[in-house]
Amino acid sequence: MSDGTFLRYVALGDSQTEGLGDGDDAGGLRGWADRLAELLARERSDVLYANLAVRGRLAGQVRAEQLGPALALRPDLATVVAGVNDLLRPRFDADATAGHLEAMFAALTAQGARVATLTFPGVGRITPLARPLGPRVEALNERIRAASRRHGVTVVETSRHPVVDDPRLWSPDRLHAGPIGHARIAAAVAQALALPGSDDSWTRPLPPQALPSGLGAVAAELRWAGSFLGPWLGRRLRGRSSGDDRRAKRPELLPVTAGPGTPPGTAWRA
Repeated sequence: MSDGTFLRYVALGDSQTEGLGDGDDAGGLRGWADRLAELLARERSDVLYANLAVRGRLAGQVRAEQLGPALALRPDLATVVAGVNDLLRPRFDADATAGHLEAMFAALTAQGARVATLTFPGVGRITPLARPLGPRVEALNERIRAASRRHGVTVVETSRHPVVDDPRLWSPDRLHAGPIGHARIAAAVAQALALPGSDDSWTRPLPPQALPSGLGAVAAELRWAGSFLGPWLGRRLRGRSSGDDRRAKRPELLPVTAGPGTPPGTAWRA
């Protein structure tokens, strides 16, 4: 809506938007998009929200599978966040990945939706073994910014704040945000959209915490490699994806209910 009030919010993307790292499949996933919908509903009780994201999806798959249904829902707000699964593939093509994102930006904005997207943090700052991916992340981010300028898309620059490197914002797999991280992402998008009550408190650091060093840090890297990197590589070698046979968790526009344990208006202060 032109006055900045959003009543029909549709989220497109992969595992981050689906909410991995914030809850589980048994009890239900929450995630930053759910949290953002709750912030929207704080202002208007008639907000409707759909989440079409599915884990493991490449940007081209998000476009092929989610864009049509999203347009059919006629959102006045849409978030499009994808590309991490692409840059993890050996044959990553930054131009092709950004091209799929730009096609979604173009279609949604042409229909009148306000669109927001994210840039990605340097994964090497969180997972030292992933440092060689740094140039890929920056290449994709540059293209996301350029495509966003061409279509009037709001870019949320979460990666430019040191707090993003805090391990407490991340789940144990170091690829998905944890509950605090999802809350911070929701708060960042809320600020970028100038939602009432939003501010920059999401950028502030958490209280100091001792981090492992020396042999402790090496042991932590080995545990992570055994618990998460190994199984991920195994799926790649078998041609499998974590999203195989999965469908969107919230394919229709439905009323928003507050998340567990989060009073209205407190999500960005987590």
